[in-house]
Amino acid sequence: MTIRTLIVDDEKLAIQGLQLRLEPYSDVEIIGTCANGREAIRAIKTEKPDLVFLDIQMPGFDGFSVVKGVMEIEPPLFVFVTAYEEHAIRAFEANAVNYLMKPVDEDKLADTLDRVRTRLAEKRSADEAKKLQDVLAEIAPDAIENMPVEDENAGRYEKMINIKDRGQIFRVDVDSIEHIEAAGDYMCIYTGDNSLILRETMKDLERRLDPRVFQRVHRSTIVNLDQVRQVKPHTNGECFLVLGSGAEVKVSRSYRDVVARFVH
Repeated sequence: MTIRTLIVDDEKLAIQGLQLRLEPYSDVEIIGTCANGREAIRAIKTEKPDLVFLDIQMPGFDGFSVVKGVMEIEPPLFVFVTAYEEHAIRAFEANAVNYLMKPVDEDKLADTLDRVRTRLAEKRSADEAKKLQDVLAEIAPDAIENMPVEDENAGRYEKMINIKDRGQIFRVDVDSIEHIEAAGDYMCIYTGDNSLILRETMKDLERRLDPRVFQRVHRSTIVNLDQVRQVKPHTNGECFLVLGSGAEVKVSRSYRDVVARFVH
C-alpha cells in the first residue's frame, strides 16, 4: 500500500527536513510540496493525496483554513506540523491523525505513520467491500438481495472523542462511555470511574454517536446500551438502567421503547 503524500510548509528547510525523515519509508511517496495554503487546496483537489503533512502558521491561508477549504471533497488524512504547541487543541478538534512539533522527532513520526496505515487500511477495506457489492448487484442481483445489510452510515460515527477538560485533552474511546448527561451547552461524559466535561450540545453529540449503541433515555440523558447490566422497574411506567459501574440511570416514560429490547 503506497501512501501518496503532500507536504505543505512555507519554510523550504522544513520541507527538506521532513522529506529526509520520510526517505526510509518505502511505502511513502511524496507527490508534491506546497509553500502556502492556496497552493495546498489546489493540490489536494487535483492530486487527491492520501496524506498531507500540514504546517499551521503560513501567510494567507493557515493550516486550519486549508482543512476547511477541502471539506466539499473527500479529504485526505492530515498531520499538523508546527513549532507552536498552543495549536494542539485545535489540531485534535480538526480530527487530525497527529500533531508533530518541529523539529520532527523520528520516533513520533514512525508512530504517526503507523496510525496513518491503520486509518487507510480501514478506509480501503470499506471501499473494496462497496465495490464488491456493486459488482454483485450487476451480475448476481439475487445474491446481493440475500446479503446482510449494514448501516451505510456506520463508518461515520466516532470511535474516539477528543475532550478538552481542565486544560488537558483526553482521548476517550466511545465504547468506554457509560452514559452522558446534558447541562446546558455542556455534556457530562461518564466512563465508569471518571467524568469529563465536553462543551457541545446534546443534539450535536448525538450525530457523532452510533444510534444502534447510544440511545436517549431521558430528555437530558444518553446511555450506552452495551453497558446496561440490569433493568429495574419503577413506578408510573418508569424504570432504572443499572450500568457496568453500578450507576443507575432513570428511563422516562417517553423513552420506554428503548427498554423493550432488553425484555424480549
